[in-house]
Amino acid sequence: MQTQTFKPKNPLAGYMRQPKIYIKLPSNGNFWPAKSIAVTDNMEFPVYSMTARDELTFKTPDALMNGQAMVDVIQSCIPNIKNAWDVPVIDLDTILIALRLATYGEKMAIKHKIPVINEEVEYEIDLRQLLDQQRMSTWIDQVVVSEDLIVYVKPLSFKHMNQTSLKAFETNRIMKMVNDDKIDDDKKMEMFNVSFNKLTQVTVDLTAESITKIIAGEEEVTDRSLITEFIQNVDKEVFDKINDHLGEIKSKNQLPPLNFTTTDEQQAAGAPATYSVPITFNESDFFE
Repeated sequence: MQTQTFKPKNPLAGYMRQPKIYIKLPSNGNFWPAKSIAVTDNMEFPVYSMTARDELTFKTPDALMNGQAMVDVIQSCIPNIKNAWDVPVIDLDTILIALRLATYGEKMAIKHKIPVINEEVEYEIDLRQLLDQQRMSTWIDQVVVSEDLIVYVKPLSFKHMNQTSLKAFETNRIMKMVNDDKIDDDKKMEMFNVSFNKLTQVTVDLTAESITKIIAGEEEVTDRSLITEFIQNVDKEVFDKINDHLGEIKSKNQLPPLNFTTTDEQQAAGAPATYSVPITFNESDFFE
């Protein structure tokens, strides 16, 4: 008879990190591939604070660039997420805000410069309010192109967005080289054409990846290769309608910018009476 061995309970377990907050995801668990997330009965997920190791992970440039740092920290702090590469982008801001809140508290200082006069100011935001705003995020999955052509779309995953960012970074690097006077004009034109084609292909690929199925008359098409072929050969008007729909959803789900009013002294120096600052999350400084 085989005897079972049990790992003794760590007497320090009671002193280890516990969930700090619980969150609901805007996707409500939709758009996640099977086994990527362990859903709960009430669809609320515990969020733990970052460990010292998690913080150090965000200090590793290569891990930040390729997205691995983000994946490791999300899975460490939200154990229900089994594969953070599959996080739908509609959920990403909620997750980042929750990690910051659980680790550093509900307040966060944002520094920015006043337009024209470039005076740096600091403003404190309440992350709880941002989380509440994120709960209003919605996704409309139907694009009605015509009576007999309906396209169904989903949010891209963090993996696809990260791959796109890497491609864009590399393309921008090449574009900067085009301005190098040491490179002859023929070589510059060649580099420009290559970069332009890559950026165009990225846009086409992202649109194709966002499509889950297409209803064409009485046919339902889910085959990825057929959908990609369709996107590569469809009329510009149809392509733009799908892309505009995706852009509109993204715009509606973005956090509203912060609005500021300048002082009389600042206005006398040339600053506008009012101005807005977008709220963006950059993991390289969001967790400092």
